[in-house]
Amino acid sequence: MKSFRNLSIALLALVILAGCSPYQAGMMPLTLSQMGQPQSAALVQDATPLPPTPTPFQPIPPTAVYIPTDLPTPTPTATPSGPTPTPTIDISQIELLAQGAEESNVPGQINILLLGADRRPGQKQFRTDTIILATLNTRKGTLNMTSFPRDLYLSIPGNGQNRINTAYFYGGINLLKQTFRENFGIKPDYYVLIDFTKFKRLVDSLGGLDVKVGETVSDYRAGEYVTIKKGKQYMDADTVLWYVRTRKSTSDFSRNERQQEIIRAIIDKMLTLENLVRIKEIYDIYDDAITTDMGLGDMLPLLPSAVKLMNGDNINQYYIGPRQVYNWITPEGAMVLLPDAEAVRKVIRKSQNDQ
Repeated sequence: MKSFRNLSIALLALVILAGCSPYQAGMMPLTLSQMGQPQSAALVQDATPLPPTPTPFQPIPPTAVYIPTDLPTPTPTATPSGPTPTPTIDISQIELLAQGAEESNVPGQINILLLGADRRPGQKQFRTDTIILATLNTRKGTLNMTSFPRDLYLSIPGNGQNRINTAYFYGGINLLKQTFRENFGIKPDYYVLIDFTKFKRLVDSLGGLDVKVGETVSDYRAGEYVTIKKGKQYMDADTVLWYVRTRKSTSDFSRNERQQEIIRAIIDKMLTLENLVRIKEIYDIYDDAITTDMGLGDMLPLLPSAVKLMNGDNINQYYIGPRQVYNWITPEGAMVLLPDAEAVRKVIRKSQNDQ
């Protein structure tokens, strides 16, 4: 039973809400080794009201620059009077994504949505800015994690086209599950929503994390410029939160990759002998920090996969990233990500073990 509880914690208490730290100029840079005592982190942020505002990480097309030439400047022609045409939305790829969704039905496979959201205590409507699909194949003993960018623009059943992170706001987990089924051919079996305000306590209970940092990250943290170098780095709870939330100097795609790095670090830390003997204490913290529709009977089939997941080679990471989407600005001025339908489907097939 200890192994079962350990696996359930590792699979379910994994999602960290995405956000960003305020940028402050004029500060001296620090490296991770110079940081000293951990800085305090804001644990709850106000949810942004809908419709979503433009996301700053996506570039705006550059303004044309006039270059003088020796040729005479042509006389401008008169511009016809009348209203400026309203730009039309190109929804062809959105429609192709939904129309070409292939129903995934792999035997012995369970799909779990791992969600994170900024919300005030007691707030009922909020966006899920962290969306990771955990696909556990109990026959192979593998875990595939697929990150979906919050600005992915697609069909929300009954609500037209919008960002994927608004589905939960409009209709809760049922609408989000329906959105996955209609656009990706995946019907999530369960979901887990992390209470961000209690996540820090969970990381603290593990004694911090040893994270395999994929790329060096530099950004401002509590007024100081911080650099976390590529390679294996120890992080306390405050640093973990900053690491997965910052994106001023990177992008939302990079942040999704860092979230998966933290998930793997949590799994590795959970499966150590030191934490196995403290599993009851850790389980109580986990149980208080999440909302889920998984019952004990639903978790029991995962038990045989616990040992196989101790081998990191059985954990695979996938992303809907820059090669699967392209930038688009809506008529209202919001920056979103339109899907390349076929490119997205290729990632889905791999993550669902369909090829």
